[in-house]
Formats: sequence, C-alpha cells, structure tokens
Amino acid sequence: MGNVKIEDQLSRVMESFILDHSFKMSILIKKSRLEEHSVVYANALALRYFSADIPSSASDFFGECWVPINRKMRKLHNYSDRVTEFERLQNGVNVLYEVEFQFRTEDCGCEYICIVLCERQDIAVERASHNEIRHKYQSVIDHNLDPIITIDQNLRIIHANRALHLAFGYRFKELSGRSIPNLMGEEKLAEFHLFLSRALAGESIEMEGSSFFHKSGYLLPVYLKAIPVLIDEEVKEIHLILRDTSIHQENNEKLLFLSFHDHLTGLWNRRAMKEHFTEDSTNAVKNDERLSFIHLGLDRFKMINESLGHTVADEVLKIVAERLKMICPASARLYRNGGDEFIVSLRNHSVSMTEKFAQTLLNDFGKPFYYNHQEYFISASIGIAVHPEDGTTLEELLRKTEQALVFVKDRGRSHYRFYQEEMNSFFPDEALMESHLRRAIELDELTIHYQPQVDLKTGNISSFEALLRWNNRKFGFVSPVQFIPIAEESGLIHGIGDWVVDQVCSQLKEWQDKRFKEVRIAVNISPKQFRMENFADKLKEKIARHAIVPSSLEVEITESALTKMDETVRTLNELKKIGVVISVDDFGTGYSSLSYLKQYPIDIIKIDRSFIKDIETDVKNEAIAKTIINLAHNLGMDVIAEGVEKDLQAQILLEAKCQKAQGFLYSRAVPVEEIVEKYFA
Repeated sequence: MGNVKIEDQLSRVMESFILDHSFKMSILIKKSRLEEHSVVYANALALRYFSADIPSSASDFFGECWVPINRKMRKLHNYSDRVTEFERLQNGVNVLYEVEFQFRTEDCGCEYICIVLCERQDIAVERASHNEIRHKYQSVIDHNLDPIITIDQNLRIIHANRALHLAFGYRFKELSGRSIPNLMGEEKLAEFHLFLSRALAGESIEMEGSSFFHKSGYLLPVYLKAIPVLIDEEVKEIHLILRDTSIHQENNEKLLFLSFHDHLTGLWNRRAMKEHFTEDSTNAVKNDERLSFIHLGLDRFKMINESLGHTVADEVLKIVAERLKMICPASARLYRNGGDEFIVSLRNHSVSMTEKFAQTLLNDFGKPFYYNHQEYFISASIGIAVHPEDGTTLEELLRKTEQALVFVKDRGRSHYRFYQEEMNSFFPDEALMESHLRRAIELDELTIHYQPQVDLKTGNISSFEALLRWNNRKFGFVSPVQFIPIAEESGLIHGIGDWVVDQVCSQLKEWQDKRFKEVRIAVNISPKQFRMENFADKLKEKIARHAIVPSSLEVEITESALTKMDETVRTLNELKKIGVVISVDDFGTGYSSLSYLKQYPIDIIKIDRSFIKDIETDVKNEAIAKTIINLAHNLGMDVIAEGVEKDLQAQILLEAKCQKAQGFLYSRAVPVEEIVEKYFA
C-alpha cells in the first residue's frame, strides 16, 4: 500500500510539472529523510544528454554537473520557482547551464525536486551577447523621451538621461551622488519614501501627485514610475521615470472650468447649479434658512437676435451678465440658464429681502446697456420660488420659477412674482402639452366655437368669430392662452391654422347649401401663418375647393403681423383680389398702430378688450375707444368692439357710432349646434 501511495504522489508531481517542460531536460529528484538524492524520472531529452539509467543516484546521473547543481539547489532551497545559472568546463569549452528548481514536500516526509535544465551557448558568445543587450538597454534609457533618473540602494543618483535636462534643467554631473528625496517637494515626502521602499523590495510601482524641483528652484507636479533592476534576485538600482504633469494639470483645470461654466458669459451653468444645490439645500435645512431662486428672463430679446444678428446679441448677453455680477450680493450664486435667461440663488434671504433684491434688479434694468456706443434698453421679467416652501428638489424649484416667470410675461412683463399654486394650472408641463397637441387633430380633440358679433344699432347678427377650443384627455379643457403660444413656438400653428380654415370653409359651405341667411365668419390667422409666402394661394385654393362666397370669410390678423411693409402690402392686396374681408385684431396694442392704416387695404378695426374694460368709469379708456372709432370711420373702415360685458358699455359704443360688438353681454363662444339652433332656426 505504501508503494502505491508513493507512486500516486510521484504521478501527481510528474503531471503538474515535468510534462509541461517536454522540450527541455526535465528531471525529478527524490530527496529522502537521510538527505540522499536519487533520480526517479527523466524525460527522453535528459536521458540522451546524460546517458544514464534511472532510477539511480543523483551523482551517478549528473556526473560532474551534480556538484554545481547541488550547490545551487541548497542555496535556493527556501525559494520556489527560481531560475539560476552555472558554468562547467566541458571538452575544453566553458558551457553555461540554465537551471530551474521547484520544491515539493509530501506527506510521507520525502521531498521531490523538479529540475528543468538547458545548455546555453559558449560563454564567450554569451558574454558578447550580454554586452550588446546592455548597450541596447542603456540606449533605451539615454534616448527615452521621458526623463529617467537611476538611483542606487542608498537613494543616491547614479545616472540621469538627456530628457531630464530638457524637462527640469539639470545636467547629470549636477545631480550625481545627490539624494533623490532632497529634490522632491515636502508635501508628499513621506509617501515618496514608502514608494521607494516598495521599489527596493522589487515592486514596479507608480505615484501621482508628487512634485520635483526644477533647477530654477520652483516645484513642478510630476507623475512617477519606479522600475527596480534585479541582479541575482537582489535590487541593485531603481529607474525613476518622471513626467511633468503641469500641462495636463492646466488642461484639466480648463476642462473643469468649462464643464461648470457657461462658455459665452463665464457664469456658472446648470451643472454647477446642481452641484451647488446639494450643498446649499443641506445647509438651509440644517440652519432652518430659506433658499430663494430668482429666474430672470430678458423681455423680447428675440427682437435683438433677429434685427442685430446673433453675434451682437451674444455681446449684449455678455454685457447683461457683467451687470448682473455687479448687482448680485457676494453670498449669491449667479447662473446662466441658457438663451436669454439667468438664475440667481440667494442663501439665507427672507421673503422681504428677496423681494427687495428682485426690485433692485428691475430698477437697474431700467438703465440702458451700451454696445459699440449704441444704447439698448432691455427690460426683464422675474419669477421666484423659495426652498423648502415651493419644493425640495432643484427640478421642482426651477419649474416653479419658470411658471412664475411665464405668468409675469403673460401679464405685461417687467415685473416679478413669487410662485403661487394657481400658476400650476396656468402653466402645465410645456413639453408634455406639446406632445399631446401634436396629436390633437388626429384624436379629434380640437373643435371650433363661434362667438356672435352683434349690430349695436339693430341687434341683428350677421357675423361670427371662429375660436379654437382644445379638450385634451389628460389636461381637460386647455385655454388658448396656454396652447396657442406652444403651437406657435413649435411650428404646429401651421397645421392647426390650416385645419381651422378648412373647418370654417366647410361650415360656411354647409350653411350655404342649406340656404341659411348669409353670414360672415372671422378666422384668426397667426403672424407666422400670415407671413408664409404661399398663404394667399392656399386660402384661394380652400375657398375654391369648398365653393364658398369669398366675402363670407374674414381674415383676422394682429398688428404684430403687419410690421414688414412690402411683404404685408403684397399679401393683403392678393387677399383683396380673392374677395375676402380683412380685419385687424387687438388694435392699439401693437407697435405701429397708426402708420399702416393709410397703406394697407383693411376693412375692419377691432378695438382690444383692454380699452373697453371700465369704459363706463374710466374716462381715458372711453376717450381712446372713441378716438379709434372716429379714426376708423374717417378712413372708411368699420369697427367691432371686443369684450363688451355691460349694457352701459354697449350704450357708449353705440353713441360713438361703433357698428358691432361681441362679448359676454351677448354670448360666449358656443358650439356650432347652438349657433344653428339660436340664429338659423
């Protein structure tokens, strides 16, 4: 049984090692408890070389080679997987042998030693080869583009290549014999000593964040790599590779700056805002303080972009940013939110302090901005949200500042408002609303309601205004004040506008076929739709396709669509040739209320509801309304007053000879079924 066990052990050793070295002389030696060595296995190559039988004693098997092999084996006994060399005079020639030992102790108490042996070339040839390798090795160091310093076991400099002079200014003779730690910065000197101790232990190692003295006396940041040089398993010297990382550090600092700052104005960007909010909100909660977010949007900045170009607009934005820097207190953080919007976060500010600062911003925007010796007046609107009352996340707070900002812009601009809950229904998620609006026609969510226009003198009704309504399955009934601007900004207004004209023409055709009394329907045309080059042609095609009387359709445009004189005159003249009626909506609220009246072929002026409101109590509104009516009549135009809600208002308009009025006094805008029932039955 004992022999079987030994054979199994021997088999395991042979399988694990000897068979892996079949192309070298592989010999297995068994060392007994009595320190006797015997060869128990040798592969074919070893048997051919030593011409011996097995099993046999190691001295008989190896002959003269046994003495140096045994000596090397004893020296390396405490190490595993070790390779060494020995020389022997053989047939008058020095022969070099390379020998590898592996030791393994078995449970039986005996020890197996695996030896892999190969004969090297003639020693003279070998030494010549070593010299060639040494020169190549030295050339790699001396001509390396990276600075390399070689130090001995005592950390003294024994060599430095040419690249070191280019990078750090030293010649080798200036460094020879100097201690390497004396050239390193003190900040990480302890870490550097540990780095060297690991290299002296035979470990190749790297180190970042250290610094090295330039010959001129200043420190440069360096990346270090230590490569130990081992001879007979002992570290004789260390190669230190040094790389100046100052350029990379500068680039990293630039990248870091750009990643957290707006490229145009240099202000903090949205990414920086997210980073700051984490810290600021934590401190605010900890200290029971408020954190206010002021969302500032420039009013009508798009006009500067379009009239002066993006380059000038960018320069103006830089000037605005510089002024904001001067206004903001030291404790505030100022960010560019993108486009013409900025965010100011105020830490530890009460509501009254925030309100005072917002008013300061608005007052300062009353002063002109100067670019290339030219004055530019730019107003701003402000929406404000406060942490934690209005939200605890940055996304929620910014959304509410934007809702407050839009609320301000919708109500006259150049003011500030704190967020309030009712704004939430006024301004739902625009992106989500836009996606729903894109499918509104397809899902049959759009309808047209009609508001009667009453003859003030007779009380008869011969015209209506078509008003678009949207009943969405998510938002419910959405006000045109909310979805029309989204349609205009997204470009959806073209498709929606075409659909409205089609529906109105179809309705007029139906009434004409049923021989209802003749009526006219006014359709609101957006400025973007009106400015399309083929607008008149498309309208003419729809009128012809539905076979309606052209004068039964009224094209209602706003003053803002009439700003480009040549294009507008051409389009209006084309519409007049078709035979449609042309009216101007919201008269008096645009930018050129009187200059175009004598130039354009306009049939009807509609007085904006802002002048009708309180006309019975506000003498100024009454004077304005009467002036508009008188002016229109003198120019041969009819007048329709919008937003009439009281009998006294209607009486004043009648006395001023206003032809028609529409408003809640007579009827809201109602579905077509009610129009048919009330006015055509």
